[in-house]
Amino acid sequence: MNSDQICNDLKEIATRLRVHSLRSTAEAGSGHPTSCLSAADIVATLFFEVMRYDFQNPQNQDSDRFILSKGHAAPLLYSVWVEAGVIEETELMNLRRFGSDLEGHPTPRSKWVDVATGSLGQGLSVAVGMALSAKFLDRSKSRTFVLMGDGETAEGSVWEAAAMASYYKLDNVQVVVDVNRLGQSQETMYGWDLDSYSQKFSGFGWHTISIDGHDFSQILDAFKEAEAVKDCPVAILAQTKKGQGVSFLEDKDGWHGKALKKGDQLENALKELPINGESISQGKISKSSELLMDEERTSIQSVAEPDYAIGDLVATREAYGSALVKLGELNQNIVALDGDTKNSTFSEGFMKAFPERFFECFIAEQNMVGAAIGLSKKGKIPFASTFAAFFGRAMDHLRMSTISRANIKCVGSHCGVSIGEDGPSQMGLEDLSMFRCLPNSVIFYPSDGVSSERVTCLAAEYEGLVYIRTSRPKTPVIYSNDETFSIGGSKVLRSSNNDQLTIATAGVTVHEALKAYESLKAKGILVRVIDTYCVKPIDQEGLLDAAAHSNNLVLVVEEHYGQGGLGDSVLNAIGNKEIQIQKMFVKDIPRSGKPDELLEYFGMSANSIFSKVREIL
Repeated sequence: MNSDQICNDLKEIATRLRVHSLRSTAEAGSGHPTSCLSAADIVATLFFEVMRYDFQNPQNQDSDRFILSKGHAAPLLYSVWVEAGVIEETELMNLRRFGSDLEGHPTPRSKWVDVATGSLGQGLSVAVGMALSAKFLDRSKSRTFVLMGDGETAEGSVWEAAAMASYYKLDNVQVVVDVNRLGQSQETMYGWDLDSYSQKFSGFGWHTISIDGHDFSQILDAFKEAEAVKDCPVAILAQTKKGQGVSFLEDKDGWHGKALKKGDQLENALKELPINGESISQGKISKSSELLMDEERTSIQSVAEPDYAIGDLVATREAYGSALVKLGELNQNIVALDGDTKNSTFSEGFMKAFPERFFECFIAEQNMVGAAIGLSKKGKIPFASTFAAFFGRAMDHLRMSTISRANIKCVGSHCGVSIGEDGPSQMGLEDLSMFRCLPNSVIFYPSDGVSSERVTCLAAEYEGLVYIRTSRPKTPVIYSNDETFSIGGSKVLRSSNNDQLTIATAGVTVHEALKAYESLKAKGILVRVIDTYCVKPIDQEGLLDAAAHSNNLVLVVEEHYGQGGLGDSVLNAIGNKEIQIQKMFVKDIPRSGKPDELLEYFGMSANSIFSKVREIL
């Protein structure tokens, strides 16, 4: 087929995509049709001429991937599915309706969507993770294409991802920026100034191509040029018009997020978008005969037991690093990422053992989480580590990871005041509340080397988001190497038939509680001590049983601020059961000092616990 015929066919497909987008949003009474219209020519070319996309097996490792970073243009993507013949055109009329997979922004409820988008500026980070997997792990020819809006390039996470893509020479990433000039409330930062966008991407080491995003010859030539580029990512900067194809919408402000009204308004728009006959595109996309099926992957096997003696001084962060290496030896899908803290989080052991499966993300925590999401969508089990405090920067990516149903593991070290002299900016004191609020997340907070290794293995087996909170100080090993742990479990460390109160705690303060137990016992006061190593889901049954055997008095001790941490987890589980619950937590902004000084000053020490128990009783 000659180039003129290809362009004519693509123009016809793009027109159909525009019609579908207008009709579906009008039926829904909401949506972003003008954002769909600006990108229709680009998307038609991508899906129906450029990409090697397997609709029958979209998770095929060699299938190209597409990320609609400008997720508000979701009807355009859904329209592609109609033209590909994988959904019926009538299904578009259910856009945004409860019960339909065609949601307002794409989510993995559909098998043709890898990740949820709509919170702008995240698509490129995910693409980086997918591209890392394809290039370095899968040895696949799979490419990742990202359609990005011009407005979202104001997000810092975009440039974190751009820097990483350049650093790793990801020539299998191609970004198209839909430069349609108009944002939600005004003109975007650079309008149609393609040179400004080009300078920014070029400054990060990208190959850039500037085109008219409505000229099919230029679009095709740009993708052909991009395919030939080696050892650096490519950004295609496409000047487009918002509302392209409909005269009263084209480049008109005030139409963002507004659907056309059914009736004359919609019909007048459709008159400007004539369709010649039935769809001509079905069967043109799926090229599964050219693609390799994904090989079977090794499943998580039984990991070697920890090798510690009771009383050994081991930091939980150190034990995490040991477990990660053991997991890596058994499963090739285990990968690790870090934010230039690997010698503190102890992920560097994995880097030394499996350099090809370790990705340094530098000090860019948003992108680290986004890349982890992308890796997970290529079948990997990524462990992303940094200081607990710094995951706060990535909160929106974490939030979107749960909507994307991503299988990622986050490990935050240096939690609480016990990190000592580094001071409050380095102390994770909000992290439990942050991860607890995310749906279907699991949170572990181990207290010794054995429990840290064990929960790391549990994290690898769980399908979904897991957060492991590790501590800086070395703490005594209290569990035997064959001790077992579980999601939703806890451990009773001290108990008797005459306990007057239960102390529930985790991490470093477990050891402070055990010291307090001995002091209280010497005074004739018996208490129960529980290691609530799984903060979410909390062991409700175990807590209720402990309370029932200790006068329904529970004291929660935690190195965390008072809102949203372990104490609130306990309250949510048993607070309506006529049980008296009191909390000890960090009540003010900390300061630098030695760990023991800070634990004492902020009421986390054995002395403080001893005094609080006596006060309660």
